[in-house]
Amino acid sequence: MQVKFVADAMLGSTARKLRAFGYDTAYFKEGDDSELVSLAKKERRVMLTADARLAERAQKSGLPVVLLAGRTEGSRMDSIGNALRRMGHEDIGGGPRCSLCNGELEPVGRAGVLGSVPGPIAKRHRTFYRCRDCGKVYWKGGHWKKLRSLERRLRQRSDGTVVRRRRGGGKARERGAGGQAEAGT
Repeated sequence: MQVKFVADAMLGSTARKLRAFGYDTAYFKEGDDSELVSLAKKERRVMLTADARLAERAQKSGLPVVLLAGRTEGSRMDSIGNALRRMGHEDIGGGPRCSLCNGELEPVGRAGVLGSVPGPIAKRHRTFYRCRDCGKVYWKGGHWKKLRSLERRLRQRSDGTVVRRRRGGGKARERGAGGQAEAGT
């Protein structure tokens, strides 16, 4: 079963990155802590928070929680990856999702995005991805390498192997510490 997350209001950047890595991640921007706990229970989501008191309260109610350590995205990905492995989850991400609305992305050729992206971008790239829900268009731009590096940190085991997901969220594969992790798209 694929794990789903809900990130509290302080973790918007983390939520967006997890979506790009293929994890169904709700972002709880407004409301009180009891509403967040209720949403996580109702939708069977793992709660992500940097608030120790909220994490303790949620755990007491039987909710799976990841208390994120550190302030950098890298340390947060380490926290999430380690916590998921302790919970018995290995590779549970699917295909990449929209960083804005959490919708699923579908590949689109250059002709399908003309007029939706700047001309030089359309000329430079052949493959694009469009959100099925909100229509936002994505491509492998300059930020791609940094995102892949963060994804490797999320998926890296303590023995140095990296759990890779197949395109489209299929069964996980492994690569040794010196190998490259394959992105979902």
